[in-house]
Order: sequence, then structure tokens, then C-alpha cells
Amino acid sequence: MHSRRALLYMPGDDRRKIEKATTLGVDCICMDLEDGTAFSRKAEARRVILQAMRELDFGRSERCIRINSIGSGFEQDDLAAALEARPDTIVVPKVETAEQVQWVSGQIESYELAHSLPLGGIRLLVGVETARGILNLKEIAAADKRLEAIIFGGEDFAASVGATRTPEATELLYARLAVVTACAAFDLQAIDIVTIDFRNPEIVRAEAEFGAKLGFAGKQVIHPAQVEPVQTAFTPSEEAIAYARRVVETFEAHQGEGKGAYELDGKMIDLPLLKNAQNVLARARAAGKLV
Repeated sequence: MHSRRALLYMPGDDRRKIEKATTLGVDCICMDLEDGTAFSRKAEARRVILQAMRELDFGRSERCIRINSIGSGFEQDDLAAALEARPDTIVVPKVETAEQVQWVSGQIESYELAHSLPLGGIRLLVGVETARGILNLKEIAAADKRLEAIIFGGEDFAASVGATRTPEATELLYARLAVVTACAAFDLQAIDIVTIDFRNPEIVRAEAEFGAKLGFAGKQVIHPAQVEPVQTAFTPSEEAIAYARRVVETFEAHQGEGKGAYELDGKMIDLPLLKNAQNVLARARAAGKLV
């Protein structure tokens, strides 16, 4: 599965910003037909994205296109234009039901079949951003094998429940944990909220580090200055990697001797801590820090 530590949104109608994104070494570049593009610019954004996808070198960045939500009236034209651009991934915002996920996946499969493309080659990410979406997380997460990640939209969720957004984001904690739990249960990646205060790298860093502790695999990014602190927060440090390796190695050794839980550096090591260590190594591997 692709490393998605930082998912950077670029307005779909702004070629200059898309070009800038390709120079940042970001994990995912998401060209946006939804909130980042004015209603009057949707058709122009589709044209700009198609041209950019054909002409630009995105390097190792995942090439994502976010369409408008199901029921917006734009989704059919957006999806047709996005598929013509042959992206790595389609992103669908404001998903509330499993049927919406399945409809998009079916459209993608029809395109793949019609153009002799590998079935399942185009991936799917969905945004869950409303109270109804949170309540339907189990069904959404299990909806389709093409689905790889769920993106949590904090601002839209707060609006949908009437919450007041605060710097501490305590009003989002239940929903964030619900997304992490559903993703863990169905082997998906969980992508965390946007930090609106993009000019303060320390706020971005602190929020990203907290999200990583909650269990998110990555975070949405809206400005190039956010890329480095977010990627760093979701990449295990050398110390964390070294400790995780010791846990895995010593656990295997103790198991080989027929021993169960044991002590390492003053801590009791058992199966849950082994799983945590394996998760650290998996994240390091996805980030390119381990072969």
C-alpha cells in the first residue's frame, strides 16, 4: 500500500500550483475539483488537470484527483474527466454510505474494462466528513476492495454536528478515533484532519504528532510549508526503529525458548507490544527508511 504520510491538495484549475507540488517530494498530490475549485471553474479545472497529468513528471508522488461529492451534480462529469487522465487514485469526498463507494468503484471498473486496463489498478480513497458518515463507518470501510484509505474531514464534521472548532480539537476526538478504529478493522489507512493555521509550522507539527499517536497513517496538507513537519511526524525516528527491531528480535528469541512475556529495558513485552513494534517497522518501510 502506498505511503500516505502527507496528502497535499492543489486547486485543480491552477497549473502553477500543481507544477510546484511536483517539486516537493510529497507522498500524494491531490488535484482538487471540489472545495479548491470555484463552481464557475469546474470545467476549466478538469481541462487543466488532464493536461497536467499528461505533461508533468510527478516523480514518486501518488497522483490523486478529488471529484465533487455524490449528489453534487458535478460527480459524473468529474469522474469521467478524472478517469481520462488515468490517475493512480480517485478521491471521493463527503461519503455517507457504502453504496456511494460501490457506485464510484463500479464506474472505475467499467472504465478499466473498456480501456483494457488492469482491474483494480486505479485506487479509491474516500472522505468521511459528516455525522451520518461516521455512523456508517463500518459499512463504508467494508464496501469495496478498491478502497485503500478513509480521510477524515474535521471542519465539515464539526459543521454537521454543530460543534465549535477549537485549537485543541477535542470536539473531533470521538470521530477521529472512530475513523482510526474502522480503518484498523478493515486494513485501511486513516488520514487525519487539515491544520487550517498553515503558517505556523509548530502547530502543524504538534497536531500531526498527536494524530500519529492516535493511529493515523497520514494527514491532509493544504500548503507546501506543512509537508515537512507532517512527513516527519508520521515517519518513525531512528530511535523508534531501533527499539522496534529489538522488540521483534527479542520476542522471537524468547518464543524460541518457550517463554512468554518478558522484560526489556524495564518494560514488560507481550503480544500487543510486539504488534506495536511491527507497526513501527511497517511505517518505516513504507516511508523508505527500511528495505
